[in-house]
Amino acid sequence: MQSTVLKSFGEYELRRCLPHQVSQVIDINMRTLPEHYSDEFYYDLLENFPEGFIIAVKGERVVGYVINRTEFGFSNVKGFSLTKKGHVVSVAILEEHRRKGLGRLLMEEALKAMVEKGCKEAFLEVRATNTAAVSLYEAMDFKTMDTLRHYYRDGEDARLMVKELD
Repeated sequence: MQSTVLKSFGEYELRRCLPHQVSQVIDINMRTLPEHYSDEFYYDLLENFPEGFIIAVKGERVVGYVINRTEFGFSNVKGFSLTKKGHVVSVAILEEHRRKGLGRLLMEEALKAMVEKGCKEAFLEVRATNTAAVSLYEAMDFKTMDTLRHYYRDGEDARLMVKELD
């Protein structure tokens, strides 16, 4: 079974993830990121926010992904007001498919899904040393709101980055 194509980009397509593709997403996470989640975590996110679980495919092979979830809480942008916000949980692209615009396309589709779900802002945590990702997010109008000291298991800091959504 193949999911609906959201966007074509050269030899790549962006699609909504289907349950049988989650194992490929987990494999990409294991190969590209130091943070790992349980299999149930991925399936729970797919079940609860399928619009925000987007994959990049080449042929039928998953080569990248973005995973989001919807949260309610205090605004990161407008002080102490409660708001619905989209949380970019994880983004990864296999090394050989990087620097081709897939990260930006995945993020654009993720933000579109958040707006469709009624989110007023988006936020993410990114390793402070991941200059390529930070540059991409800044180019997409994310602003650093805070530094989260020792956020990652290995002790590295994270930047908390936020963006108001239309």
